[in-house]
Amino acid sequence: MIPEAGKILALVEAGWHQPRVVVVGDVMLDQYIWGEVDRISPEAPVPVVRTTFRDEKPGGAANVAMNLAGLGACVTLVGFAGGDREQQALEALLADHGIEPSFITAPTAPTTTKLRILSGHQQMMRVDSERTKELSPGNYEQLVEGARAAVSDASVVVLSDYAKGVLTKEVCQVLIGEARRRGVPVLVDPKSRDFSRYRGATAICPNLKELASAMGVIDIDPLLKAGQALVSALGLEYIAVTLGEKGIAVLQQHSRSHAPAVVRQVYDVSGAGDTVIAVLALAAACDVPVETAIALANVAAGIVVSKVGTVPVQREELLGALSQQVALYMDDKVLPRERLLSRVSAWRSAGESVVFTNGCFDILHIGHICLLEQARRKGDRLIVGLNSDQSVRRLKGPLRPIVLERERARVLAALSSVDAVVTFEEDTPLRLIEAIRPDVLIKGGDYTEDAVVGAGEVRAWGGRVELIPLVGNISTSRLIAKSVHSAVRNPTARSFSA
Repeated sequence: MIPEAGKILALVEAGWHQPRVVVVGDVMLDQYIWGEVDRISPEAPVPVVRTTFRDEKPGGAANVAMNLAGLGACVTLVGFAGGDREQQALEALLADHGIEPSFITAPTAPTTTKLRILSGHQQMMRVDSERTKELSPGNYEQLVEGARAAVSDASVVVLSDYAKGVLTKEVCQVLIGEARRRGVPVLVDPKSRDFSRYRGATAICPNLKELASAMGVIDIDPLLKAGQALVSALGLEYIAVTLGEKGIAVLQQHSRSHAPAVVRQVYDVSGAGDTVIAVLALAAACDVPVETAIALANVAAGIVVSKVGTVPVQREELLGALSQQVALYMDDKVLPRERLLSRVSAWRSAGESVVFTNGCFDILHIGHICLLEQARRKGDRLIVGLNSDQSVRRLKGPLRPIVLERERARVLAALSSVDAVVTFEEDTPLRLIEAIRPDVLIKGGDYTEDAVVGAGEVRAWGGRVELIPLVGNISTSRLIAKSVHSAVRNPTARSFSA
């Protein structure tokens, strides 16, 4: 469970307040050929892949940038590219996602590409194209100049090292020093065996193999202890070690903690490290505690490994996963309209259908409970629109509601059948229905379909209206009248409203 999941959910819904993130590192273009295999080549004992689909996606440091942009950040990406067709394709893909590419063109070093050939979920082969040793001192001077300019108004800096020649020791130290002088956190995804080049960063985020290579230790417990010592030696705040299916270990100078992995079907782990560092970077920009940030990164990584290929996490996907964690906490289900719409978007991105019903729900009774339970069965998520106190007074008279809207909302949110509660001030929920656009609109069986507010609108966008039979002859008004009658007959008894 993520600590303070409700607050984190609100932060993700707000796009992390759109921090400015600078990513510096090895940019790549990931190319994919998808096909089918049904025979072996007569020329050699290798499978023949019959191409059905081709695709290109940003990779390496560019995939880190895609994760950040998908979660709501404003991203500038700095790196080398070859002034070739691959650079043009990469820049176009990044621009489509609102990422500002700041590439230093080095024609002698073509844009790094990774071509993956797949059949179904199985990767058959990978072909890499790169020439990293042909970068000149002038190229590095341009890179540092451009990166320092970008860092000047950054909220956080990410150094994404894929060992393709961008992040030399000199480049790392200049950029870390520049960022830290400005009070800007720096997170590093390392590939070099010499972690000293990252000295002074806020955090380093290696996988287990990378940490073992850097420390020269294989056994897990001595390795993590050596990592703790490295935190102090390099002036870091922490090291986050991704452990694959075992989750993430957080190493600090005087403590060590572990966040278990979020269990999902794993199809492809490529890009999971990019997702982890993107989430940790945004958390650092928003002063989220490390323990909470790690738990959140685990959830995000679980999303991307369930996909084939290098695919960045999207804000709506993360919201969908987080909303399941807050489902048991009533305060996190009572939402203002803007946050509700963001959550609805996340649910729909996860392929979930939305059910809506509304009412005053003044003194919750068995009829309400049965209505809500049956409504929830009509879809994946149930939203309850709740008349405000002023709205109830206009509809029911000056002595209503008996229970004020804050308490009514909290009681509704405590029900497991309810996924969200939103209050509306109007006499009817029409504007709310038009904003939510539910797939199913529910009312009690004392209505006819034509009398249901919003019925025509819901049918117009392909939704449906359903009427739920009422339970007996129960209503709030009858309960109040019964209580008043009882009090009149027995004035010494405690009244209903006492």
